[in-house]
Amino acid sequence: MIAKLFLMLIGLMYIALSVWCSVKPEATSTKVGLSRTVGQGESEFLVIYGGMELGLAIVFLLPWFKPDSLPTVLLACTILHGCLVAYRLASFAIYSEFTSMTYSLAAGEVLIFTTSLWLTWQNVRGSTSDGTLTSF
Repeated sequence: MIAKLFLMLIGLMYIALSVWCSVKPEATSTKVGLSRTVGQGESEFLVIYGGMELGLAIVFLLPWFKPDSLPTVLLACTILHGCLVAYRLASFAIYSEFTSMTYSLAAGEVLIFTTSLWLTWQNVRGSTSDGTLTSF
């Protein structure tokens, strides 16, 4: 039940981010340090920060409507946020001059990744003796 609640929280967070980015694209893009060019940049921002975040929200909320999807959605959350953390760390090594917003995003990504990794590990502990996962 903890994993399901965790994914619901993440899903609701992604809905809020999707709405914020869709309704206030100028404010959100400025907050994260992105500049949007007229037309093309605006379209990309809306699609990625509005549409993709809404899609992720729906995936993370799926276990509430299809309970047997919980292990798979939890694993997807772990993989996605693990990739975000890896790329965030790489960006810290490559670039400089970050604002507090960037560090806040990084902290949130690490928290989501480590929590989903721990919850996935708890789920994997239900594996068989030969290492085959029973729940994925």
